[in-house]
Amino acid sequence: MRLPFNSVCYLIIIFGLLLYALGWVGFLIPNEITTGGVTGISALIYYGTGIPISVSYFVINVLLLLAAVKVLGLQFCIRTIFSVIVCSSFLSILPLFIKDALVDEQPFMSAIIGGILCGSGIGLVFVSNGSTGGTDISFAKMMMYIDFLIIACSYVLFHSVEKMIFGYVVMGVMSYTMDMLINGKRQSVQILVLSDKYEEIATHVNNDIRRGVTVIDGMGWYSKQPKKVLMILAKRNESVKIFRLIKSIDPKAFISQSNVVGVYGEGFDKIKA
Repeated sequence: MRLPFNSVCYLIIIFGLLLYALGWVGFLIPNEITTGGVTGISALIYYGTGIPISVSYFVINVLLLLAAVKVLGLQFCIRTIFSVIVCSSFLSILPLFIKDALVDEQPFMSAIIGGILCGSGIGLVFVSNGSTGGTDISFAKMMMYIDFLIIACSYVLFHSVEKMIFGYVVMGVMSYTMDMLINGKRQSVQILVLSDKYEEIATHVNNDIRRGVTVIDGMGWYSKQPKKVLMILAKRNESVKIFRLIKSIDPKAFISQSNVVGVYGEGFDKIKA
């Protein structure tokens, strides 16, 4: 769920970009690990030529911004320009203080920690309505395949399947961490309840949990008897309370729970145009 854009969002974006740069400078680059995106391309250039990652990151993003400004609009590009400048600065400054890997001789652990930091950083930027540049201003589906290709290209430089695998590990950890930050609070559950005490359960869910309940007419196919089915939509962290409430009323109740993402309406997310 994205925040309204204000000065606080700029501070969150700066902090997110600091985490992102720290993941690269402190964990990925010292172990010659790369991942997707413009930063991954910049890392490959650095490994192959020695050109500072901050320089190629800035240049590539400028070229992408020039191509994207007509498509995405000036407002989006202003935020992206801000992020690119800040991230390039961090990628330039942090190497002055961090000379070696923060975790010595532990490339796999560095890949995990670096992925978590990079994913957390990008996630914070996204929920603050910001952009890190690079693949954010490109075509998402196409870039997913290009990210895989960028990581595969590390084999050409190092002839190491291990480093290439570490790159894919970083990519997976980053994606998971980003998803938890961006969609974690939005995760909801749908609970279906079959119970002869459906009226009492529905009343207590309304009054105690403060969640709506929909009563659906059903029929047990084995018994051929009509049944009432309760459908409850709630936040994921409310599910335990609902289970306990149901079991306290009817220990024999049949309950089914499934995860849902993107529930819109009163008490949940608002639909945005």
